[in-house]
Amino acid sequence: TVGRFLGLRTERSLAVAVTTLLSSTPGADGATAEVDLLGEIKRDDAGRDRFQRGVTEYPVIGAPVQPVTNRNLRTIYAIASSHTIEVGHLQQDASIPAYVNVDDMLEKHFAVFGTTGVGKSSAVAVILSQVLAARPDLRVFLIDPHNEYGHCFGARAQVLNPRNLRLPFWLFNFEETVDVFFRGRPGVEEEVEILSELIPLAKAMFGATRPGGEGASIRRLDPKSRGFAADTPVPYLLADLVGLIRDRMGKLENRSTWSKYHKLISRIETACNDPRYAFMFDNANVGGDTMAECLSDLFRLPANGVPMTIMQLAGFPAEVVDSVVSVVCRMAFDFGLWSDGAFPLLFVCEEAHRYAPADRAIGFGPTRKAVSRIAKEGRKYGVHLGLVTQRPAELDTTIVSQCSTLFAMRMANDRDQAIVRAAVSDAAASLLSFVPSLGTREVFAFGEGVALPTRLRFRQLAAHEIPKSESMTHGRLDASRVA
Repeated sequence: TVGRFLGLRTERSLAVAVTTLLSSTPGADGATAEVDLLGEIKRDDAGRDRFQRGVTEYPVIGAPVQPVTNRNLRTIYAIASSHTIEVGHLQQDASIPAYVNVDDMLEKHFAVFGTTGVGKSSAVAVILSQVLAARPDLRVFLIDPHNEYGHCFGARAQVLNPRNLRLPFWLFNFEETVDVFFRGRPGVEEEVEILSELIPLAKAMFGATRPGGEGASIRRLDPKSRGFAADTPVPYLLADLVGLIRDRMGKLENRSTWSKYHKLISRIETACNDPRYAFMFDNANVGGDTMAECLSDLFRLPANGVPMTIMQLAGFPAEVVDSVVSVVCRMAFDFGLWSDGAFPLLFVCEEAHRYAPADRAIGFGPTRKAVSRIAKEGRKYGVHLGLVTQRPAELDTTIVSQCSTLFAMRMANDRDQAIVRAAVSDAAASLLSFVPSLGTREVFAFGEGVALPTRLRFRQLAAHEIPKSESMTHGRLDASRVA
């Protein structure tokens, strides 16, 4: 049948092929199968059968064809080791576990694609649970847009949401800050220009008023001489920023010019006083947080038995969700860069097409840039990327191309299938034509992390491990799981 393996006997090996097409002619004896050659089983010097990808000896016309036996399949998939995780079993033979090389999957990134209702979230939970067990040195950060995963990992994960998150406003770069103050709308050019001039001054003022600083004389200094720019990730006080704007406004006599300063102050104060933004502005005029504390809280340093962070987005104001994701994604990369990869981190982005869309006219540019940077350069600094989406056609193709291991679950949309087909380099890419008929929890796995393009079924999770959407009003937060 289509998708099954066949063995083609050669003089010194068994070439392994996968059936991609079956046809028969009425009245003819038998049927015709088209196959893609994937690899071969050879006997080594010690007399043991070994499988290798690629074919060195091709079968000739008339070569015997035989079903691939259970023993052959075990030879092909005999990759169980400390570097592999077991995620389920082969669809062709349920007695054979399906293994994924965890190091290869992480080092070169991975993606999980599938339409709603096919078990995609459960598949992600299976993969991450196994990764946590196999790589105790790894930190995992999961973006959870629908609050599904909070209970899946038990005491191994801390759950962050608007009620317990501390993400100080000064961690936001200039573009992200403008996005917050203008509630997700394009900034007014004159007001944005004022912010670009005065935020560096506010940062310089905060540094100067600390012990050993220069006090109020900082107002007469050029912030550039102190190394401060609008994007410099150092604390400052909103009161200082508003005070600088008022100072400027007080020196103006023309009311038409004065109004833009007044509007900007109103925007800042509105955001600061909005209780939904408390996770950003709770200590806006205290300045007690430090970069080290924020990184430690977000990325679990030290882990203390809780190596995973789940950020639930459903309770955040919709207009700042993109900025929040941009901040944590950018910090994840910087965390790897500054530590020179000393603390490996897996950043998993659910609903990835929302944050890195193919259409550059939509979405938030800094978020796409942050995700793209991890995809292109993260592996150099121990920052790995996992993308999860039901619409791969809406995801930036450049980012998809950086994922070397793909898990393709059921997808009915032709454009989605085409994107996956373009990203798969294996000879068995023709198997993707059967993606629309896959059952629940079934997947075609391609790429570096698997021995062969494989049709497998993810293991069934226990009831308490299955991802389920949680209501923000009824959800509970276990204090023992929060740093």
